[in-house]
Amino acid sequence: MREGGREGSTRRGFMKTTSRLAAASALAGTFVPSVHAGEDNTIQVALIGCGGRGTGAAQNALSVQNGPIKLVALADVFANRLENSYKSLKERMGDKVDVPDERKFLGFDAYKKAMDCLRPGDVAIFATPPAFRWVHFTYAIDKNLNVFMEKPITVDGPTSRRMFDLAKKSVEKNLKVGVGLMVRHCRGRRELKKRIEDGEIGEITMMHAYRMGGPAANCGPKPDGISELLYQVRQFHSFIWASGGVYSDFYIHQIDECSWMKGAFPVKAHALGGRHYRGNAVDQNLDTYSVEYTYPDGTKLFYFGRQMAGCHNEFASYVHGTKGCAIVSTSAHTPGKVRTFQGHVFSPENQLWAFPQPEPNPYQLEWDDLIEAIRNDQPYNEVDRGVEASLVTSMGRMSAHTGRIVTREDILNCPHEMAPDVDKFADDSPAPVSVQENGLYPQPMPGVKTDREY
Repeated sequence: MREGGREGSTRRGFMKTTSRLAAASALAGTFVPSVHAGEDNTIQVALIGCGGRGTGAAQNALSVQNGPIKLVALADVFANRLENSYKSLKERMGDKVDVPDERKFLGFDAYKKAMDCLRPGDVAIFATPPAFRWVHFTYAIDKNLNVFMEKPITVDGPTSRRMFDLAKKSVEKNLKVGVGLMVRHCRGRRELKKRIEDGEIGEITMMHAYRMGGPAANCGPKPDGISELLYQVRQFHSFIWASGGVYSDFYIHQIDECSWMKGAFPVKAHALGGRHYRGNAVDQNLDTYSVEYTYPDGTKLFYFGRQMAGCHNEFASYVHGTKGCAIVSTSAHTPGKVRTFQGHVFSPENQLWAFPQPEPNPYQLEWDDLIEAIRNDQPYNEVDRGVEASLVTSMGRMSAHTGRIVTREDILNCPHEMAPDVDKFADDSPAPVSVQENGLYPQPMPGVKTDREY
């Protein structure tokens, strides 16, 4: 967790200056909306990106118990998603959802309107496709807003460099920022991390992780009645520019949790991948990925991803040390059911320790931790680490897609920005990629396209 910031930049301090900022803006001919007059202890939340993840994050935010909190604005580019999110949250959270029609915003500029409803020190949730993360974060920093952003938060080198710079600015402003790598907030994994650091399984020598399931993010040809850009935004898991594809969106969690246990991020990736049974799907994803990640001391993480029907399924992460081994994830993000073992056979008779069940939900814990930091003005900024996790995930993806060994410096300095005009998008903007003559969107071609992914 990145620490830093200026003393005295508390949310209460922000609140005290709100009226002065509003007055100055009014004199300049600009009105700054405020939902509640006067100072109070209510943290206001705006949700930008109203899909399943955003709705879930908003519900977790409103479930924090350490003080009053309200959802006051919604933003999306799809009216049905916004309305479905509103109805779901209103039904579950009642009066904590205070979003009349005039604070429901649609369009690519809706993020500004939603954040304009907040006061400095309130919270903006970013749950749009990752390609938009740096655009929305830039505006939040200008507005002095705390932020929760879903992962991944970058998908290429240029946006990673941009987000590293924005991370510094957010720390300088003492903004509290959470990144949706919720496993880092899992109390069982934290205890496992401490046990590894204390030498329970010895020095880490090797790690391996798996995300293997059925077909995912297969999209067919664009239907009538929707623009090419909006289709790609709606199907963002199918497009590398929007999300990093299945690789970045799915695999980042286990790459990050293994790196956390190791205490370092990998510096090199050697990967392969293949497209096998995608039928009439036209998206940019591959079906299989296999990656050898190398850490600064030479330790390896072997990562295996597969989205294919009829095969062995596994969702787990493992760590091996000089004295024993550990399970980081068992079959999902939660419950982790973390355990340590003597030797290298994961058997009950070799078990040394297991975290007690049931486990607290890390999706809620990450919000409890963020709101506590806001209320108590504790240093709390996960952006730098979130960018690093996103970058090294993209490093493995780029290696598989190009057929080359890719280092951290290679991906960080790669000039290929996949959506360079994302900050200028409007409903009638052209999409970042177009269907080719063969009916497919641009595909990775390892060994043919070697300096960019498609």
